[in-house]
Amino acid sequence: MMMMKMGSLRYAFILMMAANFMNGQEFDLLLKGGHVIDPKNKIDAIRDVAISSGKIAAVAAGIPVAKAYKTIDVSGLHVTPGLVDIHAHFWGVYGQGIHPDSHTLRSGVTTVVDAGGAGWRNFAAFKKDIVDRASTRVLAWLNIVGRGMDGRVAENNTADMDPAAAAKTIRAHPGLIVGVKTAHYDGPEWVAVDRSLEAGNLAKVPIMVDFGTFRSERPFEELVTKKLRPGDFYTHTYLNSVPMLDSDGHVRKFLFEARSRGVLFDAGHGQGSFLFRLAVPAVKQGFVADTISTDLHTGSMNAGMKDMAMVMSKFLNIGVPLADVILRSTWNPARAIGHEELGHLSPGAPADIAVLRVEQGNFGFVDAYKARMTGSQRLVCEMTLRNGLVSWELNGISRDPWDTLGHYGSQGDQRWDATAEDPPKYNRRPKR
Repeated sequence: MMMMKMGSLRYAFILMMAANFMNGQEFDLLLKGGHVIDPKNKIDAIRDVAISSGKIAAVAAGIPVAKAYKTIDVSGLHVTPGLVDIHAHFWGVYGQGIHPDSHTLRSGVTTVVDAGGAGWRNFAAFKKDIVDRASTRVLAWLNIVGRGMDGRVAENNTADMDPAAAAKTIRAHPGLIVGVKTAHYDGPEWVAVDRSLEAGNLAKVPIMVDFGTFRSERPFEELVTKKLRPGDFYTHTYLNSVPMLDSDGHVRKFLFEARSRGVLFDAGHGQGSFLFRLAVPAVKQGFVADTISTDLHTGSMNAGMKDMAMVMSKFLNIGVPLADVILRSTWNPARAIGHEELGHLSPGAPADIAVLRVEQGNFGFVDAYKARMTGSQRLVCEMTLRNGLVSWELNGISRDPWDTLGHYGSQGDQRWDATAEDPPKYNRRPKR
């Protein structure tokens, strides 16, 4: 009986798709008239974006509305690849981790990387509880400490920093684990960095370093000019402890030298790691973080950081052009973590899309030390599509006015809408 029912559902779906094709409806969804910014493909213009079966089908001017099952007018808005936040926390972090879907999709983020919450000892539990239950695509930096971010004492337990065990776990989850993370190490030795590098070499993945307590015995300059390899990350670029500026207010030359070696610098705003008095002069002198990220957790989201759109807005108001802000929030991070299928709107790519509004006005922004900067622009997420489905929208631009519908029932349509109340007839949501 069940087999007959499943066969009937498949047959009905095939008939529906065939009918749509005969009616000229090649696409499930069409985003019409938006300003597309797709840095990988060098698109910065008014374009339509067509979606079919959860994939980008076309990006072009003047795609006929008749070819789409559903059309959404996004004129006056910016359409970008889904944002990629490579530094966030959903596990461990002293109880400050959050569930991804509660704070990602609403800010245009479709892919996040948990930054070292789990180590090799508890990664299976992290995957079961977080990765497998999220609509947001969740990837991971694996902590070099087996217990992960299980408190400061655990994070400084060098006996639990096992490169071989970490590398084995990474190899067991290719693509899901993007690299190795070390964080919050207080000792004077290089052991946390060195063992992370060893694990990275064994598994052939990059590492991300939160340098913990800065100490003269292991200078920051040595970390970024000698220790880190091309493609490795230092995160918390505009942290107070970073020796960013010399006595004349100039960005120190070794930082540019590190970048020329291929070392990547991640913003990692967080609750305590982004200061305007470092970020503003550094950006104006050309030292912009390669990747924009939040360091999302309960502490940062309720303080100056707030969300990805807010962090991007800070860079925009400091003077980074919008297209460059989008680059550092999409294609740059996707490429750096080895997921080049993400961060762009090429035909065939997953239809992960952020629809953003650039508001004009008088806005205030707060840094990690609670200092305020005023600005005239603010990015707001109007809509997020994950895997081709509308998964968040602020003002209901995909919906019909209630007073035109008569005695209406649920308006959700599972062909383009992930928020429909009814159980899905078919589920396009990938595992990650």
